[in-house]
Amino acid sequence: MKLRQIIFFLAFLSGGSPAFGEMQDIWVLVDTGPGILKVMQGNDEMEVFPHVAIGQHGADFEKARNDKKTPLGEYRIGWVNENSKFHRFLGLTYPNIDNAKRAFLTGLIGEQTVRSIMRAEMDDGVPPQNTPLGGQIGIHGLGPVEREFHQVFNWTSGCIALTNEEIDRLSKWIKKGTVVVIR
Repeated sequence: MKLRQIIFFLAFLSGGSPAFGEMQDIWVLVDTGPGILKVMQGNDEMEVFPHVAIGQHGADFEKARNDKKTPLGEYRIGWVNENSKFHRFLGLTYPNIDNAKRAFLTGLIGEQTVRSIMRAEMDDGVPPQNTPLGGQIGIHGLGPVEREFHQVFNWTSGCIALTNEEIDRLSKWIKKGTVVVIR
């Protein structure tokens, strides 16, 4: 690894996360194990959605384009599409700096892609959605998918899916910038 790359990598290693128990803003917790989405305020549960569908191949910290995995980590709502084919789409700021660090170390992405992702995060913007890490990850409704299918299968390409009624209820809690933790 070139010295310049090591210095660049170390320059953005020091990022940290807030302690969610100390936060008073609304935030979202997606627990992929039991498939539950919770709207939180600090440590208090404000609303619970008891069933979400995730990516067809589960959830993982290691995600790449078209792998049908839901990315684990901390993101923010980056944009909202009220007219999505999945009823409503709450876009996440995936990939983030943590995703870029892992992908850079494994050689999946290069320095320029890391810089683009880092620049977007520092500017509170949406990261590039066309990298080898994939993109267009969010929380959405069912659209044309049958409710019965949704209840039985993890069917998304990496997103988190709720029913149309649930995504409408969730939308009332969140805004652009709302923290979403996927674990």
